[in-house]
Amino acid sequence: MVTRHLFEYAPDYVDEGMRSVCAIAPGVLGITGIETGDIIQGIVQKVQPSAIIAIDALAARSIDRLGTTIQISDTGISPGSGVGNKRHALNQETLGIPVIAIGAPSVVYANTIVLDAIQKLTESLRQNASPQSNVGGILRDLSPEEQGQLVHEVLSPFWGNLVVAPKETDEQIRQMSKVIAGGLNVALQPGLETSDTLRYLQ
Repeated sequence: MVTRHLFEYAPDYVDEGMRSVCAIAPGVLGITGIETGDIIQGIVQKVQPSAIIAIDALAARSIDRLGTTIQISDTGISPGSGVGNKRHALNQETLGIPVIAIGAPSVVYANTIVLDAIQKLTESLRQNASPQSNVGGILRDLSPEEQGQLVHEVLSPFWGNLVVAPKETDEQIRQMSKVIAGGLNVALQPGLETSDTLRYLQ
């Protein structure tokens, strides 16, 4: 719920307990030609908000997290860092106000997919193979860290840092957007009825 304009231009529509909230989708450097950090710094100087909530996509560490988890922290965010394209950080040190970061895992590295498959396979082998069995051999004896290093060494020359998104990513993002928006509405507008803050997300 974006409400900041109501306080200035339509105060009669401001309900008791309503907070001033504004929102922006700054885009990416390749489209705007402006660093996200620079855009946000300009807004902070002009609007002087109490805090910033920065929402971004994440590269998941496991395929099980795609579309199923939401990460929240108070340490800020570095746009693009999940895919090796780290930009200016958005945090209290750079902006001078608290920054809450919300991340939605929506892509995964190809080597993470392979590593997940190998770890599930080796776990199955450990549980089901007899002690005398040679099935799985060296993979079964490697630690998860050693398996990760092996996958990285094998795949790097071929796929490099290939990033993959599930085919249903558009629907996943739509659903996660509703969850995040609903949570923010309830948190930022505690003076309003929950049904009012969630109605427009249906």
